[in-house]
Amino acid sequence: MADNYAAILIRQKRRPLDVDETESRFPDEDEIVIKNAAVSINPIDAAMQDGYVANMTTPGILGADVAGEVVEVGSRVNRFSVGDRVMGHALRLATDDDRHAGFQNYTVLWSNMACPIPPNLSYEDASTMPLGISTAASALFQDISLGLEPPVLYPPSRDEWVIIAGATGNVGSHGVRLASAAGYKVIATASTSAFDLARRLGAAELVDYKDQNLADTLVERLSGKRVAGAFDASGVGPSIVALANAVARSEGKKVVSSVSDDFPSKAIPGGVRVEYIFAIDIRDKPASKRVWEDFLPDALATGQYFTPYPRARVFGNGLGVIQAAMDNEGDREKKAPAGQKAVVTLQ
Repeated sequence: MADNYAAILIRQKRRPLDVDETESRFPDEDEIVIKNAAVSINPIDAAMQDGYVANMTTPGILGADVAGEVVEVGSRVNRFSVGDRVMGHALRLATDDDRHAGFQNYTVLWSNMACPIPPNLSYEDASTMPLGISTAASALFQDISLGLEPPVLYPPSRDEWVIIAGATGNVGSHGVRLASAAGYKVIATASTSAFDLARRLGAAELVDYKDQNLADTLVERLSGKRVAGAFDASGVGPSIVALANAVARSEGKKVVSSVSDDFPSKAIPGGVRVEYIFAIDIRDKPASKRVWEDFLPDALATGQYFTPYPRARVFGNGLGVIQAAMDNEGDREKKAPAGQKAVVTLQ
């Protein structure tokens, strides 16, 4: 293995990241090491730099979304071989171990949080997907969240509906695709200009997210239908409350999975549970196998349910531009347009 370099956070709230040589990476028995070809930028990266994760060990390395080539395989791993093209969810946020961070030349991945990618899927586009997939899977398939049946290539048609808010965002788009691949019908909120995209992703019905009477509209559209729960991928308090009120007044499961806990708890109707979820929650749960191992490899290979979205917007090449890419994504006027995600190549 060649020398390993990383973009290192010396201490929280310090900029820029410091590009320097770091330790070589070796896998434990259930892990793989990949040489990163592309990494994508997520809001959590900037949040961690700014002190959102108070107990993060520093100096440390950030980054959750990676794609590249397998260079070493743990002794108990039989899903991957050296030379495989893969994408994966790097688990530094869960383990506090820099081996598991993305912003470096070589990343150690848990083998159950990675999957092969087909030749027609670029490393750049592949790198946009892992964290969004894990977040949506955590919201939909864990027993503690919605507890839906797992996704499969040829799902049965289920007579149940899932409400998904933020259907064309990075996380919500994966929620729509995964719920559809599990056979559920999706009623989604999105901007009216994105309705056609949401339908292509798999939504059966659409509601304008700006609807001033969102809960009432959802209840009306779901009349006579059974609801399997709701997933708020927007992280916006009023949306979470609207979904909670919609499931409270509809037939079916009274649970809302949410990427945010920023909502007034007093506004949640009695009998409704709002479950605050994290992508890392599935790392050692059955949902990781059901999505990352059993479903995604074939779904990506066939192009069924999972065509690349959001698409990569390559910001630049090299570890030295990661800080600028992170700062750019935090600037609303400069960040990647809707449907795109900032990616840095490491070629």
